[in-house]
Amino acid sequence: MREGERLFIGGRWVDPDHGHYEVTDPATEEVVGLAPEASRDQVHAAAAAAREAFDGWSRTAPEERARILARTAQLIRDRAGPYAELARAESGATTATARGMQVAVGAARFERYARGALEPVEEPLPPQVNAAGPMGKAAVLGALAVRRPVGVVTCITSYNNPWANPAGKIAPALAMGNTVLVKPAPQDPLSVLRLAEALAEAGAPPGVVNVVTGSRPDVGAAAVDAPDVDMVSFTGSTQVGRAIAEECGRGMKRQLMELGGKGAALVFDDADLPAAVAGIGTTFSFYSGQICTAPTRVLAQRGVYERLVEGLARYAGALKVGDPKERDTVVGPVISAAHRDRVEAYVELGRKEGARLVAGGARPAGDRGWYVAPTLFADCAPGMRIVREEIFGPVVAVLPFDDEEEAVALADDSDYGLIDYVWSGDVARAFRVARRLRAGGVGINTVGRNMEAPFGGFKQSGVGRDVGSYALRAYSELQSLVWPG
Repeated sequence: MREGERLFIGGRWVDPDHGHYEVTDPATEEVVGLAPEASRDQVHAAAAAAREAFDGWSRTAPEERARILARTAQLIRDRAGPYAELARAESGATTATARGMQVAVGAARFERYARGALEPVEEPLPPQVNAAGPMGKAAVLGALAVRRPVGVVTCITSYNNPWANPAGKIAPALAMGNTVLVKPAPQDPLSVLRLAEALAEAGAPPGVVNVVTGSRPDVGAAAVDAPDVDMVSFTGSTQVGRAIAEECGRGMKRQLMELGGKGAALVFDDADLPAAVAGIGTTFSFYSGQICTAPTRVLAQRGVYERLVEGLARYAGALKVGDPKERDTVVGPVISAAHRDRVEAYVELGRKEGARLVAGGARPAGDRGWYVAPTLFADCAPGMRIVREEIFGPVVAVLPFDDEEEAVALADDSDYGLIDYVWSGDVARAFRVARRLRAGGVGINTVGRNMEAPFGGFKQSGVGRDVGSYALRAYSELQSLVWPG
């Protein structure tokens, strides 16, 4: 364990004004490290350092930005072992997830945006004949649309993936020539401090990347209201996202918001049931259900309803819940005792609401760690809170439907609209239904994601799109250049 971690501001490691707080392993409840507790003044100083570095970084040759991002990717891969162990310890992810879906994806995103730094930023537009102007003469005018960096970007990241989520914000922002102020989730900030080290070693100039951490709400608030900040990129709850959006509105700051989700999985009578069960079952196991893209509402056509419920119950019961360091563990702990209590409160609420508890519902045995058993409710109704509210844990609710119209109506009867899923053997119907759903993305007979496809939500699930080239657009402003042709 490292003692006394420090903030990274303006290319220097800085002692925090408010001391340190403990970062705890969700599996053992032991202290992993001591994270720095920044003050508001230090957060604003970090934003000022990013502002000072912006002019130079935004004019740095794209090839140099690409070199630094590619070098960062290589450093992450070189240190994948210790980085994955740290991620496992502070986030509670299984070892396989920490290495394969956190650290490896983080490296892949820096590599992707090393290429992204070299993508064209100018688009020629068709010339137009302008009407007679002030000089009384018509003219042919040429035009360019140019993508320019926004400026200083605050990146506020979620706790469920301390490598891939920060990388997905920092890398495209830097590729476009922005500088960043990073505020990681308070539960697992240590990985992001290691990422700052890697970026500095890769050659990122002082002030281009700044990392401030803290467990107090005023740290995140200062990262949003700092006068030098031009844009906020946030991943987290809808409730916090609304508060950030209000503050951004006061300062006319750009926003990119990836918020809550309550994904619907529509399973038709002709679906490949084993594939549907396996796909939906990832809700129980992937990050212990702490993932906004999870299909936590299952809408099953009546012809396969009971078979699907039985399959999901068997799937949930077969998952090993336990120590994330053990190779055969599939479901690790949730992030904190408070979050475990929250998920368990929803399980109890499901019982009271009259849903049929089919699997789970009891806390796994053991005297250490914040574990929740994979839990399945059947015979749910659209108005139940376990159906309408994001639980963010290994809990799935199943509802029946009769036909396509009812399925779409039930799926769209939600405040959220991030990712939905359709399983059907009739590909034409699957695509027809998918195009009707009010969701930012739809998986058709898969829960996989194409990492070049735009990602973001409808309704209360967020604002804007990122991933692939869409992230480069998200972290840029459009400027038009017009001249006589």
